[in-house]
Amino acid sequence: MVIVDSARQVVGGVDTHRDSHVAAVVDMNGGLLGVESFPTTAVGHRSLSSWMSGFGVIERVGIEGTGAYGAGIARHFSRGSVTVIEVDRPDRRKRRQHGKSDQLDAIEAARGALSGRCLGIAKSGDGYAEALRALLVAKRSARSTRIGSIVQLRHLIFTGPDDLTRPTRRAVGIAAGQRGRQTPPAPRW
Repeated sequence: MVIVDSARQVVGGVDTHRDSHVAAVVDMNGGLLGVESFPTTAVGHRSLSSWMSGFGVIERVGIEGTGAYGAGIARHFSRGSVTVIEVDRPDRRKRRQHGKSDQLDAIEAARGALSGRCLGIAKSGDGYAEALRALLVAKRSARSTRIGSIVQLRHLIFTGPDDLTRPTRRAVGIAAGQRGRQTPPAPRW
């Protein structure tokens, strides 16, 4: 049984994946206190943070991929007022030399957050940046749909009988040449 000093500060690190996260905890000197794996569910997030808290007060957490697989666990820690630091993927050369290990990646995430080597601001998934991201996704989708529709119409016209498609070719040409406004209006927040 480990007796934990409730005043001791610790730093966490998380190597994120689709189905599970590997977490590590280090003390303020970088000494490894523990490594464990947790599912990527709300219950798993609570278990992960509870497990980390068992070693002391969580001072900060370095998380890899806060804009992708790490988004949920980053939000969980942020809601708990824990500083979340975006950690870059480990150096590929080091990984080749020492072998790929999720445990080593989690430990490096914790030590990177502790040392100040990793200073990235974790993506929050809200605010203006998230609103712009949603707009860009919608714009790209609309553009892809438009292009696909034009291609389908052209194909139907080129393969259809002449007596049915002759008047339609001009209409498709006009429709294909239509453009939206060149300068979009400024968003109203």
